[in-house]
Amino acid sequence: MPSASEPPVAGPPAPGPSRPAAPAPEPPVAGPPASAPDGARPPSPEPSRPPEPSRSGPARPAAAGPERLRSLSVAPWSVAREVAAGAADALGVRDVGLGEALGQTLAEGLTALVDLPSFDTSAMDGWAVAGPGPWRVGGDEGILAGRGSIAPLADGHAVRIATGARVPPGATAVLRSEHGVVGPHGELQAQRRVTHGQDVRPRGQECQKGDELLPAGTFVTPPVLGLAAACGYDQVRVVPRPRVEVLVLGDELLREGSPHDGRIRDALGPMLGPWLEALGAEVVATRRLGDEASALGGALEASDADLVLTTGGTAAGPVDHVHPTLRRLGAELLVDGVAVRPGHPMLLARLGDGRHLVGLPGNPLAAVAGLFTLAAPLLRALAGRPAAQRSWAQVAEVVPGHASSTRLVPVVRRPDGWLLPLRFHGPAMLRGLAGADALAVVPPGGLAAGDAAEVLVLPRPGGAP
Repeated sequence: MPSASEPPVAGPPAPGPSRPAAPAPEPPVAGPPASAPDGARPPSPEPSRPPEPSRSGPARPAAAGPERLRSLSVAPWSVAREVAAGAADALGVRDVGLGEALGQTLAEGLTALVDLPSFDTSAMDGWAVAGPGPWRVGGDEGILAGRGSIAPLADGHAVRIATGARVPPGATAVLRSEHGVVGPHGELQAQRRVTHGQDVRPRGQECQKGDELLPAGTFVTPPVLGLAAACGYDQVRVVPRPRVEVLVLGDELLREGSPHDGRIRDALGPMLGPWLEALGAEVVATRRLGDEASALGGALEASDADLVLTTGGTAAGPVDHVHPTLRRLGAELLVDGVAVRPGHPMLLARLGDGRHLVGLPGNPLAAVAGLFTLAAPLLRALAGRPAAQRSWAQVAEVVPGHASSTRLVPVVRRPDGWLLPLRFHGPAMLRGLAGADALAVVPPGGLAAGDAAEVLVLPRPGGAP
């Protein structure tokens, strides 16, 4: 939520001032075509309704890839995300019991093993009836759920039936308990009109045997588990969650207590793990290392995680050891700097054994920008999930832009769906992010009030609303 100093704006905004003149276009390197500069929004058809996002996403450049990017000092933001999304194949598949599958990804489509329901089923408590009423009620015990063979029901007869019970052969409808009255001589009278098939769930209503229910790449949620169980599955074939190790670098970081004597609290260690879990990863460890090249190198060589995430040390200062360590280990740099603010010193590397490393800047908001720029699409690729669908919303006020880089700005979505930028969005700040719903992607030159911005929705770990 916005702070008390940022009252919500009521209603759609009035047209804002014109956006500053766009900067000169970037050189024609690997990236979106000149007509769609990095982070550019689609044209808004009218001020009160955001445009429909492109279903196909940005066009893939002919030479987008690590070979072309090696010659760039920084990669355009959209190209960096595209490279991260294509940097890895899905991890190997495995068969797991339903109790282990939550949070993993279906490696194969979920196909119905049986019809659902697998027999005609009563949708309500009441009477199964045959033909037009009134009916003579028989069967003192009635029909309960779970019963096997059931005697056919003759025309003009009725039998008590429970919700979920098998409808007997010959029945034409189910009369709800509250809609019928049994007279003194055992005759059942309907108090409302009864139609053929009423309150009967016919066999195969939801699906028929062999139907594909969910495609490969579906994230396994509780309803997916329920559907698989209903269809008779005991195991499903999945791509496991990528294993991630977080290395928090810096001699100046404290693990507890208040900042003092030039040292600051580690804000990233507590924050990154829950977000990585929400993005579908399994966090195997969060380790804190000092500013020593040998410590970083040893940690990278010892890690067996699919992805190692480092914080800090990605620039070129005297204790920034990430680049030299990657060179020593023979790693391949896929993205080395991104034209985004905050977070431009982020990087993506492929280690020699096929594992990956995402290097995040040390400033908190800059690190979060790196997490959602590079780590999020890479994790989807490792997990065998399709790229996240892009979404757009209109901004409620002017959002200044950088001259040549994309900006990621914390925003809150108002009840009317418009985005309100939050204050406190400097690279080292978390106050704005703590109240944000999403990050707005602001193209070079900025956005005018009413313009549509791409939105990176921030996941809510722990089931928070």
